[in-house]
Amino acid sequence: MTRTRGKDALGPSKRQRGRRNRVVHVFTEGELTEPSYIDIMKDVLKDQTLPVDVRIANASAPGSRRKPINLVEAAVPLMRELAVEAKRSRLREEFWPQVWCLFDRDDHQQLEQALIQAREGQVRVAFSHPCFEVWRLLHHKDVAGTFNQVCDLVTARLPFKETVNIKKVRPEQILGRYAEAKKRALRMNAQHSDHVPLQKRDPYTDVYHFVEQGLGLTAY
Repeated sequence: MTRTRGKDALGPSKRQRGRRNRVVHVFTEGELTEPSYIDIMKDVLKDQTLPVDVRIANASAPGSRRKPINLVEAAVPLMRELAVEAKRSRLREEFWPQVWCLFDRDDHQQLEQALIQAREGQVRVAFSHPCFEVWRLLHHKDVAGTFNQVCDLVTARLPFKETVNIKKVRPEQILGRYAEAKKRALRMNAQHSDHVPLQKRDPYTDVYHFVEQGLGLTAY
């Protein structure tokens, strides 16, 4: 991603009644699940006091370029550029842009390296083990047991059947359920000791960090 191309693709920040939107750039591993979830969040954000402009930064990336290490390697230089621009513009802290990567454990290689590079590059990560579907499932029930990096085992537990594509998140599947989903996630994550590396916590998800720290939401 070159500097000019990145700026053209992501566009300028909007202003509303003298306020500048805080921009959140998101690199997603999934081509459908996470983007469809974010589309729902965009609708929720329309009613928020502090505007947040959420942009999928790698919307046109092929599947071969969506591994965690690929996402982070594209996200870090973007974050570096945005930080320089924010300082130059003397933006107040609440308007500073954020760059997030949403990715899963699955059976990815270089996962630990991706997490380290993201942390060092001030790129935030929302991580799920084995996959984002754990977060979807928590909107409906507690999650117990391990999945051994097999996402299909999580998908099979989802309490709805889709005639088109189960990977697409639909509003009725999640809206009104955030508080319970977060409680269940915290309870599920608490079974893992702090010394256990993130990539070895099965099951696990911290997508609620993206919801609250990235999008500024505490409910939906």
